[in-house]
Formats: sequence, C-alpha cells, structure tokens
Amino acid sequence: MRAKGQAGNPVTILDPVHGFLRLSDAELAVVDTGVFQRLRLIRQLASAYLAYPGANHTRFEHSLGVMHVSGLSSSILEEKGYMNADEKRMVRLGALMHDVGHGPFSHVLDELIYEKGGESHEDTSQRVIKKSAIAEALSSHGFSPKEMSELAVGKSRSRKGFMNELIAGGLSADLMDYLLRDSYYTGAGFGRVTIERIIDSFEVHNERLALQKDALSTFESLAIARYEMFKSVYFHKTVRAAESMVLRAFQLCDEELRLSNTKDLNLFLGRTDESVIREILSLDSHSQEIRKSQQLVRDYLGRRLVKCVYEKVILRRERIAEKILSQQPIRDKLRQELADDTGIDPDHIFIDIPTTPSVPFTSERESFAGLELLTKKSGRIQVSRVSLADLPTVQAISGYMDILRVYTTSENREKLEKASRRILGVPDYSEKISV
Repeated sequence: MRAKGQAGNPVTILDPVHGFLRLSDAELAVVDTGVFQRLRLIRQLASAYLAYPGANHTRFEHSLGVMHVSGLSSSILEEKGYMNADEKRMVRLGALMHDVGHGPFSHVLDELIYEKGGESHEDTSQRVIKKSAIAEALSSHGFSPKEMSELAVGKSRSRKGFMNELIAGGLSADLMDYLLRDSYYTGAGFGRVTIERIIDSFEVHNERLALQKDALSTFESLAIARYEMFKSVYFHKTVRAAESMVLRAFQLCDEELRLSNTKDLNLFLGRTDESVIREILSLDSHSQEIRKSQQLVRDYLGRRLVKCVYEKVILRRERIAEKILSQQPIRDKLRQELADDTGIDPDHIFIDIPTTPSVPFTSERESFAGLELLTKKSGRIQVSRVSLADLPTVQAISGYMDILRVYTTSENREKLEKASRRILGVPDYSEKISV
C-alpha cells in the first residue's frame, strides 16, 4: 500500500516487517526511477525460494527497509547530538541506494563479474548512482551524486565515520534489515532480533559507532543470529546447488550475452532475474557451451538440481577460502582431478566454496574484531573496548565459515562421492592445495 499526500508531504508505504515507512520527496524521486524499480524484479535471496518457498521477497523492499532502519538509527544519534537533520537525510538516502548495483540473481552474478573484472557490486552501485537517472533525481533535490555514491556503500571520506557504519558494517541497517526480513520470508526464526534495543543504545566515540554497555547481550544475539542464518539459509546445500548451476550457466554464455559487462549500464540495468533466464533460453543453440547453459537453466527451472556428494565445514581464524575463491583455476583443477579419477564429464561436477566471516566486516571491510562500550554514571562517560575474545559466545563462532561442497547429477552421485572422499578426505582442505 502506498499513500501519497500533497507535494512536500511524506509518502507512506506499508511494509510487513517494519510497518509504515515514510519517504521524503528526495527518497521518492530515487524510488520512482526505473533504475530503482528494477529491484522489484531481483529476488533478495536469489534461489533460496527453491528451499524456502516463501523467500520471494526482492531487493526493492529490502532497500526500503534499510532506509527505514538507518532512519531509526540516525534519529537516535540526532537526539543525542551526534548528527544533524541534514546528515540524517543523507544517511537515509545512502541506505536506500546501497543495493542498486546488484544484477540478476544478485551475488551469483556478482561472483562472475568479480571473476572476470575484479569489480564488486559496491563498485557497480557507485557507478549506477553517478551515471544513471538516479544522479538526476539526487541533483534535483540538492544532493551530490558522487558524494552519495560513496556514502551508499559505506566509503564516504567527507562525512563522519559512523555515518558509513550506519549503512555498512557489523551494526549496520543493512544487516539488521536482512536478518529480520529474510527470517520473516523464509520462516526461519534465527534472525528475529530486537534491533530496537541495539539502536536505542547507539553512541559515538572518536567518530566511530559505539554501544551502551548494557546492550552487549543484544549484540551477541545479533552476531549469533547472523551466523545461524548463513549456516541454515544462505549456505543451505539446496540453495547453493541451484546457485552453482546458475553460475555455471552464466559462465558458459557470458561471451554471447556479456553478462559480466557492467560498463554498459543500459545493458546491465535492463536485466532482471526472469529476463536473463529468457535471454539464455532464446539464444541460438549454435555451440556446445550455449546448449549446456540452456540445459542447466531448464533443469534449474524444473528444480532438477545437482546433488551434494561431499561436504566439509571448517571454521577458521584466517580467510583461507578467499584465496581459493580468488583463483578460479584452483576450483577448475579440483573438478578436473575428480573427473580424471572417475571418468565423469567435468561439466557434471560442481565445486562450491562459499565463504563469509561469521561475524561481519566493518564499513572499511576489515574484520569486526570488537566494539566500544559506553557507560554513563553521574554525568560522566566511561569508555571501554571489548574484543570478540572477551565474548565467549561470539568468540566461539568468530572467524570464517568455509564450506567445501561437491555436487553432481543423480547418475554420478555414488561414483563421485567415493572419489571425493578419497581425494578430499583430509583433516584440512587447505593442506591439499597450494594457495
């Protein structure tokens, strides 16, 4: 539901997670661009609906939610004297635009784009904000597209440091909205955290976001919720099976469709989850790569997914798997080794290694190692820093969650399972390869 008043009055939108959301004229101008409206056609969780049927929510409503949560956070900090009304408006706008650089299937295509050109979706978001219709919408309301593009991805150097943290990082509006929203739509209860308790306790110390000390237990709940959602939803083996198939389909037809090309914004912004599937199926089947890509897409649509035959979950303090992911030939080498051992067509073997810190990054993309805690007594402020090592519950899950999985088609399942255990059945996969 969307109710619009007279010019200058906020627009009200009803959201199932947060209730009524109010948009200013500038926010509405951004939302009404075609660039932003396309987010209605990009699922927030890509293929998760194949495991969780309710997970059909999109980047559009998530973006509105992040704007709303960042507004709640900014209002608290404005009340406490850390920021002013203009800065609050900037944070809300930046939060609203934080995901405009996502393409079809979100992080699936992001992986291909990074593999081909080393560009992240944050890089793409900045270009979209500066070069698309969003730039005109911002300029017409007195905002600098360049400055807003930096703030939207938590990289502004011209603004207070904690403003970046409100949008991206371990206490960000992005994190708080996706935990609540993804939990709501999947039915998984892990992400249901009382974010208001965290937001009400926000403070600022040395230009960094801090918490009142008595909210520490709620922060622990937030960290655990994120860990559980990654383990049970985002890295669910069925979800990753589907996304491995989509990624391979994208790789096989990338030369034909230029899916990894983000420099041509008209081409990139014209694609959505459904339209890119139609494009692949509409290609002239003139090559073996295209035919394989099309078959993968048809199997995906029919939920004829590859099967997991091997899985190893490892929690590390160092990000070993990032090295694996940054070197696609290593995964190709493993796939070829398994193919040579079994005689299975390597195109029927899928190696998946998603990786993430179980406790998120800061806005500077550094490991979230601790936070500042403030205590106010008799008008005096005491500040202490708590590291994750001081929080036994969070320390137990901190680090990086590496999940190595091998998938294949049903007919090859037994043979590949035995080969995977022979080749990969070592205590630590990082000892098996040189990275």
